[in-house]
Amino acid sequence: MTLTKRDLVLRISEDTDLVQQQVFDIVQKTFDHIIKALAQGEKVELRNFGIFEVRVRKARTGRNPSAPGTEVPIPERCVVKFKAGREMRLEVGKLAPKPAAKPATQPPKA
Repeated sequence: MTLTKRDLVLRISEDTDLVQQQVFDIVQKTFDHIIKALAQGEKVELRNFGIFEVRVRKARTGRNPSAPGTEVPIPERCVVKFKAGREMRLEVGKLAPKPAAKPATQPPKA
């Protein structure tokens, strides 16, 4: 299951008895401020949740999957990195890992 922004708004609205539109506005403003700070190169630290920061990925050479012998230059770019906070790591650590999917076996060829 995926938790969407809409799900988040509904849950917060139920927990706080606030109108959904008010909660939506608050959640959206929170996301807007996080995005704005990251776009300005700032680090966003939310205690017990995690840290968002902008990192620069170095330029590198990739391979074109359509033409394996062809090298493609990938330019340097900025990306957002997230490091989970302590409380999140502890809660996620309680999850039981799901078993890996077994590859489909094919019958032996005659």
